[in-house]
Amino acid sequence: MRHVEIDDTTWNRILAVKHNGKPTSALSSMERLYGPIAVTGHPFVMAQVGQSLDGRVATPTGDARDISGADGLAHLHRCRALVDAVIVGYGTVEADDPQLSVRLAKGRSPVRVIIDCRGELTGREGLFHDGGAPIIVFQSTEAAQNPTLKAEVIRLRPSATGLSPHHILKELRQRSLQSILVEGGARTIARFINEDLINRLHVIISPIIIGSGPAGIHLPPITHLCDARRPETQVYSLGTDVLFDCVLAPSISASSLSRAEPKDLYDQPRMSCPVD
Repeated sequence: MRHVEIDDTTWNRILAVKHNGKPTSALSSMERLYGPIAVTGHPFVMAQVGQSLDGRVATPTGDARDISGADGLAHLHRCRALVDAVIVGYGTVEADDPQLSVRLAKGRSPVRVIIDCRGELTGREGLFHDGGAPIIVFQSTEAAQNPTLKAEVIRLRPSATGLSPHHILKELRQRSLQSILVEGGARTIARFINEDLINRLHVIISPIIIGSGPAGIHLPPITHLCDARRPETQVYSLGTDVLFDCVLAPSISASSLSRAEPKDLYDQPRMSCPVD
């Protein structure tokens, strides 16, 4: 297990990778963790899940505060500082009222992207009024329009399973947003994983047992363990938390984003617009 120890010199070297577009010298082990996120000029999508020892991301009532320890939160903010945009679903905004900004690390805050298929945002949410980074909202063409939203609203035609992750990434890349962090919630992350659109998955495990509550990722069920995903993984000690850095897809081509129909996530009936 590698230990993550980031001092100012190391972090400035990593930020320089983001600025220059490629490494300027041989990378240390910590730079190899963050380097793939920092390198610019090509599409890169990562997802992060912070969960308990028993795989929960919140209590049954939705309380998700302080699941990750201080070092896990610092890692999340470093990842935010290295990407062009961070994506969450409407349910995450409703439950957590997140700022989605960089506060625990040096760096620029990313563009904030909210998937709000049904058009449920009111405009009173905190991130619309904090003077932070720009906001992009994706909504269905069938959703009611809200002119009070202080954001760029992109309206997409929904499929039977909601808004296509392919189309969302295509719209972002047309706006020069190449590196993306999908931060939540569980269904939003699962949709991107199920479409093979995630290059790296970071799972941060905190030494806490919740006992019940939602899981971090909801993928289609499998019958046999031989069908389970077994990604190449590096394990890091963050201090208060343990990080599993999982390689899911080496690269994502721009042409793959032209697919019109997303994969079906579940066989059972469900709402057409996932909310988290």
